[in-house]
Amino acid sequence: MIRIHYLLSALMLVLTSCTNTHHNELEKELSGLFDSQFSSKEPGASILIKKGDEIIFSKSYGLADINTKEHITSTTLFNIGSISKTFVANVILALADEHKLSLEDDLDKYFPDFKNKEIAHHVKIHHLLTHTSGLPDNRRSLLDSVYLLTAKDEENWRPIQQNDSLLFEPGSTYEYSNPAFNALALIIEKVEAKKWQAVVNERIFSKANMPTSVITDGSFPDKDVAHAYIKTNNKFIEKDYGEEPTFAAAGNGGVWSSVLELVNYETAISKAIFLKKETIERSRTITSYTNRKDNNSPFIGYSWFLSQPQDSIKIISHTGSQGGFSSDLVSIPEKEIVYVILCNRPMPILELRKQVISILKKYNWLNK
Repeated sequence: MIRIHYLLSALMLVLTSCTNTHHNELEKELSGLFDSQFSSKEPGASILIKKGDEIIFSKSYGLADINTKEHITSTTLFNIGSISKTFVANVILALADEHKLSLEDDLDKYFPDFKNKEIAHHVKIHHLLTHTSGLPDNRRSLLDSVYLLTAKDEENWRPIQQNDSLLFEPGSTYEYSNPAFNALALIIEKVEAKKWQAVVNERIFSKANMPTSVITDGSFPDKDVAHAYIKTNNKFIEKDYGEEPTFAAAGNGGVWSSVLELVNYETAISKAIFLKKETIERSRTITSYTNRKDNNSPFIGYSWFLSQPQDSIKIISHTGSQGGFSSDLVSIPEKEIVYVILCNRPMPILELRKQVISILKKYNWLNK
């Protein structure tokens, strides 16, 4: 018995050592990938990868503010761009679960001043959620860039209501739409009779352990946040609220969060903390309309983008890009893996994601 116990202990020691070595090699290769992308003296990024309850990689690079030289950390708030749309979508779905609205509601119910009533009756809430409404984005043809610097959701949605024709039959084609989520944010306000930012705070931030996350409502938060930059003529120029048109329109890109709190967000989703499990599953299932005419295969649920590579592992994601900010939130539920990167400079987000997944596969983290 003593000998068997000794052999089992020795085997466990070997397995633990192999796991640690595997982890160290993974961390080293991921560090090599991101070390080559960022400098400590320039705008940078924060990255976090988690599997189950274990953080398998966490590292931050560069400056949150090139004037104060404040460094980026895992608690630094970034504007997450279009990842914000998933928060708006989740509140809409929660209100639908509570029968406060229906995804089959048409736009005329909430926006009776729509110029073309036929369009308003034809476009439904679910078309907005899936970027298939067919509504043209005519904002820049009707509103100048100076006005758009401070125009909020309502001001950005108003031109859309002046459209007298559609680009295509709702549901038949995909075309990414920022104004659709300005409209969804306004619908939340009409249903709940309060600012949609407050509703997200109550329904998601407070329940998902996101105490420092905030949403644009007027000027952006100016403390404990990253400022965004683009490089022009070898010099970094600030490019966020006040410099980038439509930045103040928060429904499509107004959430500010950190890598730590976005991981908490995904954890809350996986545990069905603020939405029913079946609602989450539906929101993360590809939506395909019977009148679809797009040549590409459908790839979107209710705001979430879905992909299934050759190894059949389902990847749920949303990227963000606004001003100088770029971001990516990736979930692989089957493997309990979450990957988040938030940058305060433009970066090749999808290429970095591809390389991260390749490294995870190389060290068998997608096989465990």
